[in-house]
Formats: sequence, C-alpha cells, structure tokens
Amino acid sequence: SRYGPKMPLAVDSTAELIRCKVLDSSGRLKSHELILSYGLALVRFVNLITERKQKMVSIPLRQLAREVDIPVWVVDLRHELTHGKLPRLALCRKGCDVVLDWLRRVYWNRQLGNNLCEEDEDEEEEQEEVEANAELDSNAWE
Repeated sequence: SRYGPKMPLAVDSTAELIRCKVLDSSGRLKSHELILSYGLALVRFVNLITERKQKMVSIPLRQLAREVDIPVWVVDLRHELTHGKLPRLALCRKGCDVVLDWLRRVYWNRQLGNNLCEEDEDEEEEQEEVEANAELDSNAWE
C-alpha cells in the first residue's frame, strides 16, 4: 500500500495470480470464467515482465522470456490467450503454478532474505515434469 500506483510488477502479478487461485478454490466461478481470470493474470505477467527488457527495437517475447528464465510454453500460452482459441482450464492452472513458482524463486526469496539460488534436485525434477506436461498440452492446440 505504500507504493500506491507504483506497485512492483512482481507484487501485482503475485496478487492477481493468487486471487485467481482463491476464486478457483471457492467454486463460485464457471470454467470459462476461470480461464478468463487466469488468462488475464498470465497475459499481464508475461507482458509486464518482458516489457522491461524491450528496447527501441522490437524483440520477440520468446527471446525475452528465455533471457529472464520464463518457460517458453508460458509465452505460447499467453499468445493463445491473446490471439487464439482459449486453452483448457488445466493448462491455465499449470501456467499459474509455474509463474507463481518463478515469482517465488526470482523475486520473493530475495525480498524475504532467502538466498536460495540452488534448488533441490526434487524441485528441479518436479519443475521439468510440469514443463514437459505443459509442452504436451501445448501440442493439443495444434
């Protein structure tokens, strides 16, 4: 609240994504409404995080995402949400979980003084599994 309209992007994105998860767990929204809620939060996250790295020359979002270690399939998900057919709710949920994990590792651990630069092997394996499953899901768009 001290930041007013200049809320850090990571804080704003975290709040939006957590809000989606709370709405999802409440059971009050229909599947389509949840897809739109998750979708907006994910689109805003990718746009806001990569916007900071844009220069005078337009750089593809996929390249910018790689530079900040955001999985490429999350950018593809953002593209589908913005320009294509809406994806399944399960894929939006996975995207939300992956992005929240990214925010935790890249932003929140540093803010809280947890200098956890190295992840446990189990965590890395779990992340690879989530990404592999999401890549399989992204093939369903085609």
